[in-house]
Amino acid sequence: MATLDLFRFVPFRLNRLAAEVSAALSSEYQQRYRLDIPEWRVLATLGFRNDACSAQYIAHCTRTHKSTISRAVTALMKRQLVERVENEDDRREFQLRMTRKGKMLYEELIPRLRRREQEILSCLSAQERKDFALMLGKIEKTLDLVQTSKEASKAGGY
Repeated sequence: MATLDLFRFVPFRLNRLAAEVSAALSSEYQQRYRLDIPEWRVLATLGFRNDACSAQYIAHCTRTHKSTISRAVTALMKRQLVERVENEDDRREFQLRMTRKGKMLYEELIPRLRRREQEILSCLSAQERKDFALMLGKIEKTLDLVQTSKEASKAGGY
């Protein structure tokens, strides 16, 4: 019988690594800002875009189930960090954007997350970090994933 060594199987390793990195970053926003991972994903997506977008776009961009994003949006709206705005192109649809309060939280949090990212990557040399980014990019390209915010804006998502 053939066996699969999960600790050598790249999809398993990537999934495990992503879960741990996400958990490590969440420590920066869970206790201090009372945000969970899906709520952070909503804010992060709205923050890099600098304009309103649909919950569907956020779900697609973050690869998070739409019901999870919907619950996160509801929680963020209750805290007045996110608001709905009418879609200018289709008045039946609403888009989301950060409120002033949401933007202030986002801007306060970004340096903390960048610092945490550097701590996580500190085991790699500067060249290894560049190589790692290039390798991730190659895998993303093979899977037809949008790789830049400019591409995401052109595509309207994925």
